[in-house]
Amino acid sequence: MFKHALKSALAAAFVPTLALATLAGAGAIAPAAAQAQKVAVVNLPAIVVNSSAYKTAQTQRQTTYAAQLQQAETRRQALQAQLDPLVTAFNTARAAANPNQTSLQQQAQQIQQIQQQGQNELNQILAPVALSQAYVEEQINDKIGTAVENAAKAQGVTLILSPDTVLYADNAHNLNEAVLAQLNSLLPSAQLVPPTGWLPRELREQQEAAAAQAAAAPAATSGR
Repeated sequence: MFKHALKSALAAAFVPTLALATLAGAGAIAPAAAQAQKVAVVNLPAIVVNSSAYKTAQTQRQTTYAAQLQQAETRRQALQAQLDPLVTAFNTARAAANPNQTSLQQQAQQIQQIQQQGQNELNQILAPVALSQAYVEEQINDKIGTAVENAAKAQGVTLILSPDTVLYADNAHNLNEAVLAQLNSLLPSAQLVPPTGWLPRELREQQEAAAAQAAAAPAATSGR
């Protein structure tokens, strides 16, 4: 449910000044409208996965959740061993001169059912691992806005864009390294294991909204 995977090298950050001017009259430049701007591009997902907190947690997770990871791998191999002969039999039957469509459909349904059940089992086994991943990422996301703001102020940047909104920008506009340094300073490491009962922010907000709606219902009813 919570998957994130990006690995990219971050370019050095140096942001040049872009002069923005407004034409007035026949080609004249209006001095009052000419202002120096500094524009930078920041790739937040790349910064997250390259942060010290994220990398450290990725390494620690292999040890802390070794039992769950091993159990999931063992179960995955068992499922694969169960599915392989069924898939081979299905492909053989389908390649026959006059395949039995009813039988093929039953075989396909059996394979799909085993796959779905197996995936559900793996998700359940790896739920603590996924929750740890979400917990670490939320801690990082709570700090990254401040890291961006600090880096921008330190380098006099007045406008920050994401790669999705930019068609082209050379490395001179890249603020990733500066933001990454700020993020590592704000959050050198993250807590790996979430507290008992912890839920990702999205689920917490859903629960809070449901609770607020439930609390409002009696009041609405009594007011009629």
